Amino acid sequence: MAQATTPALRKVSLPAISGLVVSAAIVVGLAVAANRLTVVGNQAFGRQLLEYPLWAVGIALLAGLVLALAGLRGKVNQAVRTEFYLKTGLVLLGASINFNDILSIGARGMVQALVMVSSVFFFTWWLAGRFRLENKLRALIATSLSICGVSAAIAAAGAVVAKRSQLTYVVTLVILFALPLMVLQPYLAKAIGLTANVAGAWIGGNIDTTAAVVGAGQIHSDQALKVASIVKLSQNTLIGVAAFLLALYWVTTVDKGNSKERPRLVEIWHRFPKFVLGFLAVSIIATLGLLGKPEVAAINGLRTWFLTLAFVCIGLEFTWVELRSLGGKPIAVYAIATGFNTALALAVAWIIFGVFR
Repeated sequence: MAQATTPALRKVSLPAISGLVVSAAIVVGLAVAANRLTVVGNQAFGRQLLEYPLWAVGIALLAGLVLALAGLRGKVNQAVRTEFYLKTGLVLLGASINFNDILSIGARGMVQALVMVSSVFFFTWWLAGRFRLENKLRALIATSLSICGVSAAIAAAGAVVAKRSQLTYVVTLVILFALPLMVLQPYLAKAIGLTANVAGAWIGGNIDTTAAVVGAGQIHSDQALKVASIVKLSQNTLIGVAAFLLALYWVTTVDKGNSKERPRLVEIWHRFPKFVLGFLAVSIIATLGLLGKPEVAAINGLRTWFLTLAFVCIGLEFTWVELRSLGGKPIAVYAIATGFNTALALAVAWIIFGVFR
């Protein structure tokens, strides 16, 4: 039997392996190019001009367009693992953040997270209702805007049993609005004279996707990166609770009598972002002095590579085709709610990290 199935297995596995190799080579090649352009650009124009997240997203958007025109976009998908690269990079980020800072910033970050998540969710839910969007799409947009973009949208999609097309729409919207904010917000924070702590809290509380938060924080300063990451991770911890409450509301109110399945408390743990625990563990190890300067430097270098791969994947994932199929109403809702989120996040960050510092 083993000999009879070997040729068939080879026919299936060899093309898959070769496709993965080609896909990985493209993703890694773009990451190498982005890091090289960062070094060259910094030498020519100064460190603060363009950081690696901008180069990575920029060349990936261009590469994605070329691949789409050539009909080869699907060939890259196997190595596009944004969540994996991002979460690994964030776990490694823990090596450069003292655990005492997490306790200090995280406590304020959780207060900010509770204010922002509840305010932005209910405002967006109400606004989407005024635009008469379908309830499941309303839930996905409101959750993605109020918590952390793609991950929150995926959790919400599971909670309300949304259509795959609706999830794709929202993911496209998240990327469309997160990328400009990643570029503009850190420079705007500098222009209006925000401290690094307030700027980081504003970035972490406003930009929807965690990768773009890290990118914007990196563009502003190392301190802003630390604060933004901790604030965003504080919001991420609410994903499980939000998904559970959303599912509970759906089966008891929206789909009352149509669903036999009831959400369980264990769903909170299932949806909890486990990489947050890895981030905390690495930070504790570093705080206890178990990592020397050479080890921390090596980890930080590895972190940069993983995050660069994540930004490359974000650029490759974006597609104008999905955006054209959305229509105007979801885009209008997302734009208005993003404006509300940006203004509220600035006010809350200034109060919590500026006034009560």
